[in-house]
Amino acid sequence: MAGPEAEGEVLAGLARELADAARTGVPVRSLSKRFPGLALQDAYRIQRINLEERVSAGGRVAGHKIGLTSAAMQEQMGIDEPDSGVVLTSMVASSGSRLRSADFMNPRIETEIAFRLSHDLAEASDLGTVRSAVGEVFLAFEVLDTVFADWNITLVDSIADNAACAGVITGSPVPFDPVWDLAAEQIRAEADGKVVATGEGRDILGNPLLALAWLTHRLPVLGTPLRAGDIVLAGSVHASLPLTPGTDFRATSTRLPAIDLQVL
Repeated sequence: MAGPEAEGEVLAGLARELADAARTGVPVRSLSKRFPGLALQDAYRIQRINLEERVSAGGRVAGHKIGLTSAAMQEQMGIDEPDSGVVLTSMVASSGSRLRSADFMNPRIETEIAFRLSHDLAEASDLGTVRSAVGEVFLAFEVLDTVFADWNITLVDSIADNAACAGVITGSPVPFDPVWDLAAEQIRAEADGKVVATGEGRDILGNPLLALAWLTHRLPVLGTPLRAGDIVLAGSVHASLPLTPGTDFRATSTRLPAIDLQVL
């Protein structure tokens, strides 16, 4: 890349390529294999370009997802730090919804603890500050998908592809009590009544609120504050599972309402 202008043109071209793949369902080769020098900030710029295009076309931001926060997911993806993506309102459905696996390219699912903010978070914040900004907490399923040919991708690929976020199923929210120890929350995921994964809140960076604090330190890259009303998915408590057609997924928690999803 010869300079900022040429670099910007290249990143815009890659963003269009990923957007076209998502629209047509035709996968592309991973960016990391074609551009070994692509930096994390470049990947976030690609993500941002496509977000701005979707917002310009009428999309509305519902919040953010934080990914790769558990040891299980980092091991599964072969990486060692979280990433983040943006959730649009068109990507969100409620518990009890039905999804068609055929509407995705290579979908997977994971169970998360999620928040709804009651206050803006406009700058890098500590644990106490983010704790006081959470209004509600709930279980969520995140549907992951990739425009690349398979899941053999790097952190750069994931970030450029909106941290692989393709859909969110939200459970019933409950008011968040700041003294609540979310690290101790016990979560169980079932497929057709069979337990397929378990985890605890502490599997998310030791405490899901620490994931939210991490996200606030990414604000300069995100280019936007976290706003009151935003939902934030803190991350999965288990390695992702295939989103298999004909499967009924259910997740339960110690104190959070159960969540259900039917996959067609």
